[in-house]
Amino acid sequence: MLRTSSPACDKFLVCLAAVFLAALTYAQDQHDRPPWARKAKSNSSAAATPATTDDSDSGSQRGKIRVSVNLVNVLTSVLDEHNRPAPDLPREAFQIFEEGVEQKVEVFESETQQPLDLALMIDASLSAHKEIAFEQDAAAHFIKQVLRTGDRLAVFSIAEDVTQLAGFSDNVVTLQAAVHKMPTGAGTSIYDAILLASRSLERRGDDRRRVIILVTDAGETTSYADFDAARKAAVRSGSLLYTIVIRPVKNESGRNTAGEHALETITDTMGGAMFYPDAIQELDAIFDRINRELRTQYRLGYYPTPRGPANTYRKIEVQVSGNYQVRHRKTYLTGPQ
Repeated sequence: MLRTSSPACDKFLVCLAAVFLAALTYAQDQHDRPPWARKAKSNSSAAATPATTDDSDSGSQRGKIRVSVNLVNVLTSVLDEHNRPAPDLPREAFQIFEEGVEQKVEVFESETQQPLDLALMIDASLSAHKEIAFEQDAAAHFIKQVLRTGDRLAVFSIAEDVTQLAGFSDNVVTLQAAVHKMPTGAGTSIYDAILLASRSLERRGDDRRRVIILVTDAGETTSYADFDAARKAAVRSGSLLYTIVIRPVKNESGRNTAGEHALETITDTMGGAMFYPDAIQELDAIFDRINRELRTQYRLGYYPTPRGPANTYRKIEVQVSGNYQVRHRKTYLTGPQ
């Protein structure tokens, strides 16, 4: 028996067809756009721009992103013959080279005001536990001394596991309390510590200085990461590394000299400094020196010419006119093209 549709049914079918045709037309118009870029009346050049970016300014936004990626920042510490920071040097005193080719200094800041992100890492293993109380007191004093407006610091303990005891903060009381509550561990995972600190700092803002302060006896024993992985993470993060080696004995036969040499290599690559206090009481003076150096750093920036291939290490050298000791990161890792 043949059934005919009702007027209401006919009206519903017409509406359904209209909706289907509209959706098909929209999909055809948007088929070449990723989901976040599919919006009405967008031109084809906006397809690579996030939906949160105004289409009218998409070109300038892409330009800003490109510039920030290409600019290479090099924090530079300049010390005089008495090992004191040398302030107020002019731009003309500096030359910077990449792979032996001199670069044009586009950014120059004497005593840069870029805020600091610091990862304070203290060896809490049994091998370093003898002096832990003094280390904690010196570190607590350093926290109060180093933090300025806009700076942030995080506290980590190093044992067989690396534990973050306090996140990045400017709360001096909370950070000092974390230092004094450091648990004792068995092993020492220094490579894991450098890798974790580097990755944590890399996630911070690009307009901030990244610094790792490492207090250890250099007795690497339990890391999952190896030397190469730790060094690569450190280079990628662009962090400075200041290493304070608390040696349990002065005689080399009783120390982990291989661990010390490995840390010297990573520290030199990252542009920081190594310290070997003869007595634990020297820690306060070392922390004070690090603080003064961080407050008198020069920031140099350049756009690499020529730009190196993607994902390759590029050698950096900074030269300063006069009788000065110059420290800076020795290499950086290029990003994708």
